[in-house]
Amino acid sequence: MSTAVAELPAAQPASLAAPAWQGRLASLDRRQRLRLAIGAALLVALAVAAIVMGRQADWRVLYANLGDKDGGAIVAQLAQMNVPYKYTEGGGAVMVPADKVHDVRLRLASLGLPKGSVAGFELMENNRFGMTQFQEKLSFQRGLEGELTRSIQGLASVQSARVHLALPNQNGFFREQQKPSASVLLTLHPGRTLERNQIAGIVHLVASSVPELAPSAVSVVDDSGKLLSQTGDGAAGGAGAGEGQQLQYVQQIEQQYMRRILDILEPVVGRQNVKAQVTADVDFSQSEATMEEHRPNQAAEAGAVRSQQTVETTGPGAAGATPPAGVPGATSN
Repeated sequence: MSTAVAELPAAQPASLAAPAWQGRLASLDRRQRLRLAIGAALLVALAVAAIVMGRQADWRVLYANLGDKDGGAIVAQLAQMNVPYKYTEGGGAVMVPADKVHDVRLRLASLGLPKGSVAGFELMENNRFGMTQFQEKLSFQRGLEGELTRSIQGLASVQSARVHLALPNQNGFFREQQKPSASVLLTLHPGRTLERNQIAGIVHLVASSVPELAPSAVSVVDDSGKLLSQTGDGAAGGAGAGEGQQLQYVQQIEQQYMRRILDILEPVVGRQNVKAQVTADVDFSQSEATMEEHRPNQAAEAGAVRSQQTVETTGPGAAGATPPAGVPGATSN
């Protein structure tokens, strides 16, 4: 009696069994494999780009509604500081990364940016319906101040300026009417000064732009608080005319030496890395001397005549003259 025994195939290990995707990959030709590799590379690139864009810093507005001049100066400083920036749609605002907003604002403020645009009579174009007379007068005053500021900033030595006008309300009583006044604050470029005729020109410019404003009621002050304009008695800053010229001469000397120091040191240490200040002590004292010299009288003939006086007398009583006598007539004559 024979017994049949069925042999079962031995199970192969899992590691030796080829996966289905490897079999499919092996069945592909060369062109299909290349397409599959390119597709996988694109998927990996898209995933990396999404991760990088998700990790980018949030953009925040640095300044908005900037003028062309201020916008150009700020963009130039951002490029110099290596700070990334971009514009909003329409270029109405400058944006920087959120973690650098406060730092950049402080650094730009130390450089005096933004300076702000000066509004003139274009303020009168925005008059809305229902504006009161006081608001209209205030807009006109602000517009006039802006126009005067623009004119003064046109001078080569003036970096920035501010004009304040005091226009009192006029009433019907002529004796009680107050005269207007004005004050001008100037910030000059480093190393530059204003001459006396330039200051007088600023005073007359402001006085001629405001009705009934006398030149003596206009005060011009620099950024150090020094009064530059002359008062009604012709004195500048409470000093006499001669003292005002002396102060101006001392300031010119100080500015010249300060400019020379900066010109020597800035090429070595770099701009804005050196600060110079000069104090000049000039002696304006004057003295008068009167001297009178005489030669010593060493000999009689060598004596020097200090003074000489000659008296000559002529008349009827002179010696050798005979007075007329007798009866007046031809014979006696």
